[in-house]
Amino acid sequence: MNKSELVDTIAQRTGQSASAVAETLNCFIDVVGDVVAKGDEKLTIPGFISFEQTDRKARTARNPRTGEPIAVPATKAVKISAGSKLKARAKGQ
Repeated sequence: MNKSELVDTIAQRTGQSASAVAETLNCFIDVVGDVVAKGDEKLTIPGFISFEQTDRKARTARNPRTGEPIAVPATKAVKISAGSKLKARAKGQ
């Protein structure tokens, strides 16, 4: 399912217009991005999903073509974790 299909499905289930749902979804995406970018807090929807910024340490990797070691610098990443209710739905429970 892509974003437009998600918007259409939510609009059908809630009876709202697709444009209102799209605006709400875009706002949600912006808020998640802002929270993750700040990095000092975790956004959690209990039982469903959580988003947080993590740090990746610098490391040495290998170029798969040449086998040469490559220095990979430290960076920021996003950690997304499924909650218990989402995990249960995925298992068919």
